Amino acid sequence: MFRDKTLLITGGTGSFGNAILKRFINTDIKEIRIFSRDEEKQDRMRHVLKTDRIKYYIGDVRDKSSLDYAMHGVDYIFHAAALKQIPSTEFFPMEAVKTNIIGTDNLLEKAIEHKVKKVICLSTDKSVYPISAMGMSKALMEKVIVARSRTSQDTIITCTRYGNVMASRGSVIPLFISQIKQGRDLTITDPAMTRFMMTLEDAVELVLFAFEHGTAGDIFVQKAPAATIGQLAGVLQSMFQAGNQIVYIGKRDGDKLHETLVTKEEMANAEDLGNYFRIKPNPGDLSYMAKSSGQQPVAAENEGYQSHNTYRLSDNELKELLLKIDLVKDQVNN
Repeated sequence: MFRDKTLLITGGTGSFGNAILKRFINTDIKEIRIFSRDEEKQDRMRHVLKTDRIKYYIGDVRDKSSLDYAMHGVDYIFHAAALKQIPSTEFFPMEAVKTNIIGTDNLLEKAIEHKVKKVICLSTDKSVYPISAMGMSKALMEKVIVARSRTSQDTIITCTRYGNVMASRGSVIPLFISQIKQGRDLTITDPAMTRFMMTLEDAVELVLFAFEHGTAGDIFVQKAPAATIGQLAGVLQSMFQAGNQIVYIGKRDGDKLHETLVTKEEMANAEDLGNYFRIKPNPGDLSYMAKSSGQQPVAAENEGYQSHNTYRLSDNELKELLLKIDLVKDQVNN
């Protein structure tokens, strides 16, 4: 699908961008463009990868002119640029609006203008029943994506929505490992808090599935198992044979006890694709005339797809999943 094609990755120096590069670096793709505003990370990536097939563009999705410069001749876009840290966006919510909402609209406007064939945007479970500034900005980002997809003739725009990526930058697993290795207390918000457990490879597979199967306005969700934060801390302690004290610090602003990937309302019209759900856009228009989507809906009597009603990992299963992550495996071996 990507042979002799040019792929642009916004936010390409982040965890997802690095995972995509790892997957594509030895394929027959023509060119991968990394678009981000962090020149230090780009320079580090350039020195590590050392290939002419990766091009680097300094820019910001808030700035349309920098997108113009990077988008000439692009076939496909994976849009991962975002402000995604809950605490910082709680204190600076307008920054999340500028990047996650306006920045996404800028990107889609330019993608349509440059006749990019397909754009896959990355969203989060925080956008579902949002209570944080980050989640609210991502929820509106999804609305922008669906609205733009309705009027885009040459550019197919779809979206993926996934939960916490294990050991990604700013996530709790690297924090717990650092605290364990330094002999510090493990700081836990709420031990009963449940979270979906996905690896970066899972996130990449979801985006590639959406790329292959997505039509205008689709939102794709990958089914994922879950674990509690208390269980995660306990399993990591056992893996490192550590006995750190645990300190409960309480939930932060914007934290939920459980996460939701598909709402009850969305589940009533979602398409079950085995390992994935496809959420189709409302086929109606501003006249509010009902139109059939032509698809078989999932049972409507449910509470949505949530981290407390999905498959719950056992301690051994969680350990096996953790050992698939390079960071964890390397630290345990050392």
